[in-house]
Amino acid sequence: MLAGAGLKGDIEDSAVIPVPNTDLVLVKNIDIFTPIIDEPDIMGEIAAANVTNDVFALNVLDISGMLIFLGLKKNMPMHIAEGILKGIRNFMENKIHSKVLGGHTIYSEWPLIGGEASGFVNKNKLIKKKYVEEGDKLILTKPVGNQAIMAAYRLQKNRPDLLETYSKAKIDKSIDLAIEFMTMPLQNVVKTIHSYQDVSFVHSMTDVSGFGLSGHLKEMLQDSDLSANIKKVPIFKLAKELSYDFGYKFDECEMPETAGGMLLSVDHEYAEEFSKRLANEFHVSNWIVGTIDNINEPRLIQISKNVEHVEITKI
Repeated sequence: MLAGAGLKGDIEDSAVIPVPNTDLVLVKNIDIFTPIIDEPDIMGEIAAANVTNDVFALNVLDISGMLIFLGLKKNMPMHIAEGILKGIRNFMENKIHSKVLGGHTIYSEWPLIGGEASGFVNKNKLIKKKYVEEGDKLILTKPVGNQAIMAAYRLQKNRPDLLETYSKAKIDKSIDLAIEFMTMPLQNVVKTIHSYQDVSFVHSMTDVSGFGLSGHLKEMLQDSDLSANIKKVPIFKLAKELSYDFGYKFDECEMPETAGGMLLSVDHEYAEEFSKRLANEFHVSNWIVGTIDNINEPRLIQISKNVEHVEITKI
């Protein structure tokens, strides 16, 4: 937040607004970004996932709806705008059983896609991202490295000579998998949490996006004197090599993500069982990637010297 502009407060993924005379809070998020893929319908789905992920990250089970924002060039073919809207609608209606409520369109020299989404949750089930306990296990629900993969997608079209040392078939496979994960909502993570009577064992959670795994983990430590140790990192195949080539901070786990996974800090006594329930009952891929500790200086993210990189090739 920009304290110098009079904007300050806790770092959260969405605005949290109490509903007067009830035990509910309204969770509201806005997100707008530029296209990362040429297929309009897929881009629409990614945009909808990006907007709703931040609402799910506060343990909201149902999205009330989405308002769409589009910035389009005046000469953009109408089928592109229609494709984006169809993709957003497909995600909202068929993947998370919500709806599109309306929106706003402007002319812009560079395409802008996104919108606003919101939902309600009981204040006692709200899970923020600023509380951790020593010994917590860190669980991540999607591989990292999708921006390096999507950079390869762009170079295949614009500068294929820069990828001549790579197998096109392998890059294409990683692109397809990255798209599958980016268009996957985080709602089933929330469904898993709501399947428990008492959700207090999930101490904090956030979605991994522009600041990367380390950056968002650091936000979890914002009010803590504890530190964190990352021991395992699920990655898309070729993400490591492409990150090195393109200058992404792979070793520091600071690669930006689009529509990334949920990162949860979970009581160590519940972590294994919760991880299994995520996978077996709600079909959410997940990995225990690290631990909250007090070994290092406060709020330091330590990448283990023996960190295990697990290449993910399928959902």
